[in-house]
Amino acid sequence: MTKLLIADRDQNERTGISWLVSSYSIPFQKVMLTDSISEVFQLIENEVPEVVCIELDMIPKDTWDLFKELMKQYEPTIIVMTAEATFERALQGIQLHANDIWVKPQSPDNIKRVLNECYRTISKTNHETGQTPEPSTTPLISYRSLFLNQGETSENFRLMLMQLEHPTKNPVLLTFLNEYPFHIPPILLPLSDMIVCVFAFKNHQPLQHLKHLGNRILMNWEEKHSEPMSIVIYDTDDPLLSLNQKYLHAKQALEIHFFKGYRQVSVIEGKVDWVTIDPFLTPSEQRTWIEMLNYADREQIKEWMYKEFLNKGEPYPEPGLLRTRLTSLLAQVRRFMKSLYLDEGQLEEYYHRVFETILYNPILYRIVQDFLLFIYEVLVKAKIHRENARTDIIEQAIQYMERNFHNPELRLEDVASFVERSPAYFSSLLTKHGNSFKQLLTSIRIKEAEHLLLETKRSVQEVAEKAGFLNANYFSRIFKEKTGATPSSFRNRK
Repeated sequence: MTKLLIADRDQNERTGISWLVSSYSIPFQKVMLTDSISEVFQLIENEVPEVVCIELDMIPKDTWDLFKELMKQYEPTIIVMTAEATFERALQGIQLHANDIWVKPQSPDNIKRVLNECYRTISKTNHETGQTPEPSTTPLISYRSLFLNQGETSENFRLMLMQLEHPTKNPVLLTFLNEYPFHIPPILLPLSDMIVCVFAFKNHQPLQHLKHLGNRILMNWEEKHSEPMSIVIYDTDDPLLSLNQKYLHAKQALEIHFFKGYRQVSVIEGKVDWVTIDPFLTPSEQRTWIEMLNYADREQIKEWMYKEFLNKGEPYPEPGLLRTRLTSLLAQVRRFMKSLYLDEGQLEEYYHRVFETILYNPILYRIVQDFLLFIYEVLVKAKIHRENARTDIIEQAIQYMERNFHNPELRLEDVASFVERSPAYFSSLLTKHGNSFKQLLTSIRIKEAEHLLLETKRSVQEVAEKAGFLNANYFSRIFKEKTGATPSSFRNRK
């Protein structure tokens, strides 16, 4: 069955060409019409038409490279149509190896002549080969098989994913790969943020070959381009995985550049299992950060950040959880800023830039470095502002209570003295803030008790003492009142 696809935004154009085919008995057995570029992709992959008649103006710029790849893969006879008789349109037709270029309006006689010639050429080819024309590569390898798990196995297929730091440069990479002298040319499937190369191997192990190829491609790319690139090679012995499953595993593995950086070739032989971590700061860590910020201890801050985030080895923590942990730290720094009324002006803008960096920067090392520079700037501003700025009394008091809550003798008078206010005035400030001194202190102690119950094996009596309660029975009663569970049952929830 010989098929013709007519793609044009103008319904009259589509209908007119279709009418010519039927009225003059041009022997196409099936004629398909569409005005949608997405449907063009779908019809070419599903129906594999021998002749594609398409309006160039309906192909968006960001889809042009994908369309060229599709034409290269299926190799139909192409006729291009345009209303613009320009050099640019002619060049596009040449790039597609078009059989003819129709500048609108076209005469019916010319349309009939060209379509008849296309059909005769296809029929002659079929007669000489004894075969129905087939696309240059198997239809199984397509965007459909990449994105949908259709149940088919892909034992002989291996994936190589290439990702640039700035995906807007992908057309340059695609041109580079189209011109690359592959010994075994892959099927190229460009996506918005990467290019997927599918290699077909038979009766031999391709991994070593792909390792050498990946390193050579990276070296050749860097000789001509400064844009950083990361390559992931996915290889597995599991013959039952579909191409879609392999793609999903390889795509997940691309995130390894979060730890390793770009300009790397990574080989993955299975699904990446990220390590799960608690992304939030413990009460102890919060107190450590309060002290480091208050004392402006740059070296200790740097040492803490490097130990916590850098020099990670496999298996790596899940990148999303690390980003969450960094935002938890940033919140602690912001709390320090607010206590000194530094959350305004250029420093506030700097804070928002660091927040964006944590969320979107692809490299962990860069995030940590930007974060540290921001903290150093905060410490400089804090030193300048401390002398004259109006410090938030409540925040200072809370920080003092968080450092001394374990003392069962801690009193309102002690905290008031620390912030240099009278007990009565300080008590009224707390009330306006929404809590009494007793409520606030109890809340801090209960929070520490929860952490000790979950993270240590201390007895309830020891937990009570560490949290600042003199009496274990009183502690148990208050704990149940605040949390709805006894200390023992709360621990058992873990």
